[in-house]
Amino acid sequence: MIFFSHIEIPKSSIKISYHDPVMLFGSCFAENIGNKFIAYKFQTDLNPFGILYNPESIALSIRHLMENKRWESEELILHDGFYHSFSHHSSFSDISKEVCLRKINERLTISAVNLQKTSKLFITWGTAYVYRLKETGQVVANCHKLPAELFIRERLSIPQIVEKWNALLACLFEMNKELTLFFTVSPVRYWQDGVHENQLSKSMLLLAVEQLQARFPERIVYFPAYELMMDELRDYRFYAEDFCHPSDTAIQYIWERITETYMNEQTKQLMIEVDQIKKALNHRPFNQQSESYKQFISQTLLKIEQLSEKMPYICFKNEISN
Repeated sequence: MIFFSHIEIPKSSIKISYHDPVMLFGSCFAENIGNKFIAYKFQTDLNPFGILYNPESIALSIRHLMENKRWESEELILHDGFYHSFSHHSSFSDISKEVCLRKINERLTISAVNLQKTSKLFITWGTAYVYRLKETGQVVANCHKLPAELFIRERLSIPQIVEKWNALLACLFEMNKELTLFFTVSPVRYWQDGVHENQLSKSMLLLAVEQLQARFPERIVYFPAYELMMDELRDYRFYAEDFCHPSDTAIQYIWERITETYMNEQTKQLMIEVDQIKKALNHRPFNQQSESYKQFISQTLLKIEQLSEKMPYICFKNEISN
């Protein structure tokens, strides 16, 4: 007997390997998946502007990278003792204007280069709702807890999303001929939007992705993370304590469906080797001075050396230094 609806995801002809630079933009679900790529030592650039939720802010951030824009001090705002950028997550904010600018511009310089050589780009839209600054009409990526009366809340329409992204993708694919784009809609429930409004928002995002995929069928892939959460993992035991975010178990399951869809056997085997090495490096014996532990470490370092010869992109410097 089968007690849940299993979603069949056809094996894709598009594959992700350790040779492929991967870049991810989007919501906290993009962070969840991006951290999996990082954990398995893929070449990964995750959220150069921090966590972003709506399609317009994500499109604008990619535009900024394509133009290699640099932020100036007058573009920052001061609120509650911290300098912020309306285009960035609060992880870039700082009590020092200079430090805030440095964090923004150093990351932008690196990611602008990465975007040009990225071959696999993941975009995760979270919500179609945006907050627009009344004074300028600018859609902000983050309100940074400024007073609500400074903003207008609105929902992007499907034509608004599609028009902006059609133009962006045409330029992006022209700039990077090797790029494949993976769209996902975040399975996080944005109940702060309202229960019904959240469903409308997700529907808008799904329909917008469908239209974009129809225009660029050879360059855009849709992965059904939202559908996996809503159907296969619909039980509350697959949610975190807030009943809105996927639990660690759900994230791991969705990650496994990504790997079985887009990774070939060679890549999967390398992922197993990476995982085994990480577990070995994290192992802490009772007696670190014993001969058996020293031999264990020597064997692990030899495995790292052998793996690095095959795949120079895979690096364990941080684990070794710790």
